[in-house]
Amino acid sequence: MKILIIEDEKTLSDSIVEYLTTEGHVCEAVYNYSEAIEKIELYQYECAVVDINLPDGSGLEIIKRIKEKFISLGIIIISGRNSLDNRIEGLEIGADHYLTKPFHLSELNAHLKSINRRINFSGQNEITVNEIKILPEEHRVFVHGKEVKLTKKEYDLLLFFTSNKNRVITKISLAEYLWGDFMDTADSCDFIYTHIKNLRKKLLKLGCEDYIQTVYGVGYKFDLTIG
Repeated sequence: MKILIIEDEKTLSDSIVEYLTTEGHVCEAVYNYSEAIEKIELYQYECAVVDINLPDGSGLEIIKRIKEKFISLGIIIISGRNSLDNRIEGLEIGADHYLTKPFHLSELNAHLKSINRRINFSGQNEITVNEIKILPEEHRVFVHGKEVKLTKKEYDLLLFFTSNKNRVITKISLAEYLWGDFMDTADSCDFIYTHIKNLRKKLLKLGCEDYIQTVYGVGYKFDLTIG
């Protein structure tokens, strides 16, 4: 998942980013209200982890702004406040979960997995797309019952394609999803081609239809009308 971390305590933010990155997520971090607003205006995310106590504004207002623009985007509140009123208010304006500090990072990740299933896969633990079966909890992929050994980037690409099937996806959208803030230092998105070529080759080798279609001048489409 591509996640925006909005937390002014840098030590905690760094710990969250480090942990979630090792769990396979793409994370971007901001430390105040104004940076958070700028990010959600410019980029797309699947989930935001929001501290409601920020030095220059309210995290609750950020959540309201997010929900006005991206209704389905997942929200997890992290806060030192543990009052019932705060929890109810956060959930009523659209948050999926409310974690009181201190919390275990593994619990945060469990909530993220739940949100991922809700957003992209209708709450399923197993995703089946024609002859392709994906087990998100295990990061495993099968074609016609045979396991496909994918790199992390190849797996992330396939997951992104299957959650955006039959839609044209630009190279920039793919690159931002896979690399997040690191895309700012890239000269171009041409490296996407190599990962897609390798993913396609591995799927075809096991008899998968060639669903990954190039849309010249734009990007790619995971086209399930083929076959």
